[in-house]
Amino acid sequence: MRPQPGLGASNLTPLEETALLTQYARALDSRWPRPILADPLAADIVDTIDYDFAGLGVPASVVCQTALRAKMLDERVRAFTAKHPDAVVVDLGAGLDSGPFRVRPPATVDWYSVDLPGVSALRRQLLPPSRRAHVVTASVADQSWPNTIPSDRPVMVIADGLFAFLSEPVLIALFRRITTYFPSGELAFNDYGRIGWLTRLAVKLAPQRMFSTVGAQWGFPGFEDPHVPQTWNPSLQLVEEVSLAHAPEVELFPGWIRFATKVSGMFEVSARKARILRYEF
Repeated sequence: MRPQPGLGASNLTPLEETALLTQYARALDSRWPRPILADPLAADIVDTIDYDFAGLGVPASVVCQTALRAKMLDERVRAFTAKHPDAVVVDLGAGLDSGPFRVRPPATVDWYSVDLPGVSALRRQLLPPSRRAHVVTASVADQSWPNTIPSDRPVMVIADGLFAFLSEPVLIALFRRITTYFPSGELAFNDYGRIGWLTRLAVKLAPQRMFSTVGAQWGFPGFEDPHVPQTWNPSLQLVEEVSLAHAPEVELFPGWIRFATKVSGMFEVSARKARILRYEF
């Protein structure tokens, strides 16, 4: 059922507001002639919220990356839940993402979407009800965030666009909390590599409101070596590092973005600026 329009987002904090940016990018992708993620529910949700989405100035390159990384994470969740039909999926910083409805895991899988109070309230109003989809209102900086999630089943923890907004101490504590609370599973997330001063300056000077919204919330400068999380938590073992630039869906990108993405994929440093990392524990 399509939600009724008119819900406001004025009570969101600046950090919570970044969830709308991601949602809008997925919505724009769904309206393209050749969508990458093809999530019509994202567009329905955007149409429901009273917010100046167009004023964000989301460029096509961001739409491409946002849609592709979501699709790549979906594929990894789908593979994990096919192997573990009794699994729990935990989406950290879930925003308004309709992942449970895209992935369609086995009916025995429970999906927990964790986010801050304002976003969680919107999620409860806008996402279709599902007996297996649950909303957890919590900050991942709080060690109690997983307390209402089952800890006796295999878990797939995902995070799309979240970790760059956390400080390094919070991120380290979060990685450790995952493996102390859940006995076994996987952690998969999108990563931007090392965010240097040049990137920060470019974001600061960019005219689009989107970049100032994101740049003001950045908390972690990132890492180039994907083994760094293993130094924070030896229970994590890197099993996959894959660049978005090497995904077959790059062929769906608009012309100049497709060309630039393929060129970036030819060099390790630039290829690592947009990647999916996956760890087992």
